[in-house]
Amino acid sequence: MLSPFEWMIAKRYLWPGKGEAFIALVAAISVGVVMLSVALLVVVMSVMNGFRGELLDKIVGLNGHAVVQAYGGRIENWQGVLGELEKTPGVTSATPMIEKPLLVNFNGNSEGILLRGQTQKDLDALGDKVLLGDIKSLGTLSETDGLGRVAVGSRLAQNLGIRVGDVITIINFSGRTTPFGTTPRQVPYEVGAIFEVGISTFDEKFIMMPLADAQSLLLMGDSVAQIEVTVDKPDKVGEILAPVSQRLAGKAVIADWKSMNSALFEALQVERVAMFFALSFMVVVASFNILSSLVMLVRAKTRDIAIMRTMGATRRSLLKIFVTTGTTVGAIGTISGLLLGSIILFFREPIVDFIAFTTGQEIWDPQVRFLSTLPSRTDPWEVFGIVMLALGMSFLATLYPAFKAANTDPVQVLRYE
Repeated sequence: MLSPFEWMIAKRYLWPGKGEAFIALVAAISVGVVMLSVALLVVVMSVMNGFRGELLDKIVGLNGHAVVQAYGGRIENWQGVLGELEKTPGVTSATPMIEKPLLVNFNGNSEGILLRGQTQKDLDALGDKVLLGDIKSLGTLSETDGLGRVAVGSRLAQNLGIRVGDVITIINFSGRTTPFGTTPRQVPYEVGAIFEVGISTFDEKFIMMPLADAQSLLLMGDSVAQIEVTVDKPDKVGEILAPVSQRLAGKAVIADWKSMNSALFEALQVERVAMFFALSFMVVVASFNILSSLVMLVRAKTRDIAIMRTMGATRRSLLKIFVTTGTTVGAIGTISGLLLGSIILFFREPIVDFIAFTTGQEIWDPQVRFLSTLPSRTDPWEVFGIVMLALGMSFLATLYPAFKAANTDPVQVLRYE
């Protein structure tokens, strides 16, 4: 704890006098560098956490935590496998699904797509992601021409100029076999809804339809291609499904979200650690600014320090005064950095739009970044670590000038005054 005398001197040194403008400028720069380094660390780490979290939520939300897929692409007795999965401890839901790459044609324009057939319950779960139309209409036939209805991703609809109510043709090249070869199946469907998941790859490729319609289009009878599984503890999905995986050995394979997206999430984790390590050097640079400002302050106040020593100030008191001065500069910069980082994160979308407008460059391209918006998730423990790093480096930067001031010899200083 500081005595009233020590605290008074520390406050005096925090605001250098009129004749010490250069020292004040260096101190202000120190506060600014600490503020910018802390703000940049908070913003970058929050955005990277948000990117990873949003990507995981959207991928898992659309694909589940694991997928059971039979060798050959068809699960004939899927009801038995489904029942076995539902009885497995830790499994919260299991649902049949069909997913296959096909071709869609609209007004003479064609695009490669990923057709997904799901139960009506799973389709209804996309309700909050529907931009136009009604996802519940997929379970009914068109009133005008009796066609089945499908839901189309927003970017795919934009690329082909598709609107709700338009009729598209989905082409399955693995059609019926005839004496003249395989005849592709071309089946028209009415667009009942346009959805946006938020991941550009999905929004640009996916077309959703009821499971029965997908089975009919692909001539799969009552079989399905996959069974989607959701568990209560995603991080332990491998352990939860291990018993089922052993029983299905040779018949089907279970791929969880970790294995399906391992390269992506491992790359994100490496990038996250590398960015934190690199940006931490900004805090080190900020601490050197604090060190330089305190060294200049000690040199400017050498006579004052000598006088305080002759009046009874101890080395311990001087040490505490200069440590407090430097650490306070670091604390002010850290708090200011947290406030600045919070403001930047709150207005991140307008900031990105402004930069894109002024530079003419797309800063956040959904086709490159997967997500359509700039995400952010702030980890309190990570922020705590950043604060401790900034305060710790600020404290270490004060030690040398503080010991230099404490070891000042008043006799040598005042001899020539």
